Amino acid sequence: MNFQNAKIKILDLDLKGCVYLNHLSQSQAVAQFFKRISRLGDGPFWYSMLLLTWLMQGIAYSLQMLYVIACGTVGTLIYKILKQKTTRPRPYQVHQVIVLGERPLDHFSFPSGHTLHAVMVTTTLGYIQPILLLLMLPFTILIALSRMILGLHYPSDVLVGAVIGAAVASLMIVLAPSLNIIL
Repeated sequence: MNFQNAKIKILDLDLKGCVYLNHLSQSQAVAQFFKRISRLGDGPFWYSMLLLTWLMQGIAYSLQMLYVIACGTVGTLIYKILKQKTTRPRPYQVHQVIVLGERPLDHFSFPSGHTLHAVMVTTTLGYIQPILLLLMLPFTILIALSRMILGLHYPSDVLVGAVIGAAVASLMIVLAPSLNIIL
């Protein structure tokens, strides 16, 4: 199989996965549930987790929390640059069978910023306070699903967002000691 055929097959699988998951939003209860999850993933849930981590670690942990926030900014820059460079339209913009379940925060699809941040914050704060993984892991999975169910992202957008989020978090954790920051 040559590169062009492989690319066509991957894009076809991407669309089929997107259509399948988006079809779940035909249930009003499912659509409403994932809209709420998506909105919490805009920031409120993650800000709560940051605050909870800071409270659990104590006020003396302020420098580390600033480091975590700064690294979150790196994640934001990466996904914004990629969105501007790739300009991939969102599934609902291209395929009539995809139903838009929630308004997007920006124009482009690739990669999923929600998933990138969910994985990045879950990895980082889970490293600092493993008990929080009980809340964050299920929520991260729901965030990733919400982006596809609501017709905002293809599975590949979500997968790449997750990989970037994990990479940024891992790099952040590994680099912290060289900056005299103990996470």
